[in-house]
Amino acid sequence: MFDFLEGYDLLAAFWVTVKLAALSAVGSLIWGTVLAGMRVGPVPLLRGFGTAYVNVVRNIPLTVIIIFTSLGLYQTLGFALGSDQIVTTNFRLSVLGLTLYTASFVCEAVRSGINTVPMGQAEAARALGLNFGQVLTLIVLPQAFRAVVGPLANVLIALTKNTTVAAAIGVAEAAALMKTMIENEAETFLIGLVFAFGFVCLTLPMGLILGWVGKKVAVKR
Repeated sequence: MFDFLEGYDLLAAFWVTVKLAALSAVGSLIWGTVLAGMRVGPVPLLRGFGTAYVNVVRNIPLTVIIIFTSLGLYQTLGFALGSDQIVTTNFRLSVLGLTLYTASFVCEAVRSGINTVPMGQAEAARALGLNFGQVLTLIVLPQAFRAVVGPLANVLIALTKNTTVAAAIGVAEAAALMKTMIENEAETFLIGLVFAFGFVCLTLPMGLILGWVGKKVAVKR
């Protein structure tokens, strides 16, 4: 029934998808947290930059961002991210595009968590002599992250599915292999079923585990 799978390396394609999702998740978590700090910070210029970045980037289609990293950064500006191999460069550019895009959603999730922390705690910390950076990193963010595990899990699941857009610039992940198989084989429905099952296997356990973690670490108020 699944003889059409012979000759295709599904595991390798999904492994590329996993690497795209994992690296982009780390990058977007870091950059998104920095943006959230900007948005709640005391410096008007940084607040304005954070607000403008989130409002602009999250309203641009991800496909446009991914293609811009290839056509704009790489082909026009020669921004190769330290690699002379086109396959490696496209992979890194995809990670960059996914990070820049997903960070805007991470920022809003983290900012909503920051808003759940009682103002009295930050005021008490400032009364003890802590500056804004210390209050944010030592008092506010540890509680904020505990409050937004669930929303961040949803962002991570969406990121995993969004990795399919990397096929637009030739990254050999799952969606690119699916397109090749559909062009070469006559089993379109079964091919779609196989890849849908593969993404369910990636995202469903992720959602269940992070949902459980979110309940365990939730701040009791």
